[in-house]
Amino acid sequence: MHSTNDATTKQAADAWESLFRVQVGVMRRLQRDPEFRDLTMREYDVLFNLTRCPGGWIRLNELNEHLLISQPSLSRMVDRLQARGLVQRRPAENDQRGVELSLTAEGRAVQRRLGRVHVRGIHDLLTPALDRAELAQLKELTDKVLASLAD
Repeated sequence: MHSTNDATTKQAADAWESLFRVQVGVMRRLQRDPEFRDLTMREYDVLFNLTRCPGGWIRLNELNEHLLISQPSLSRMVDRLQARGLVQRRPAENDQRGVELSLTAEGRAVQRRLGRVHVRGIHDLLTPALDRAELAQLKELTDKVLASLAD
């Protein structure tokens, strides 16, 4: 006989697996959009996160906290994005050893264009499965989990 704790543990694992599989499935479908053939979803994620910086600049290590990618991989990706004219870097203002990043004007334009495609794709994938109330409930639940992770 299983204890309540075992049942709750299995329920939590099942919920996580379901959430993870949905995220992977949705991301794979979104990546198929022809607009993303020249920029990967991970590269788009870097551009998107750079748009959320209040002062327009963010330290490389701070940006890395918002991404599921290793610091060396992010550094190489930023090199590629910089070579394409989408990202710029400068020495950190308070620490010359650090690096800060920002979008270029072209990077901002690419992010806006792909952002519209991305949001349309999310809409097209989620709205056949969930109504407005369910979408709100999903956001409420995921926000609740995210808030519980705050340091």
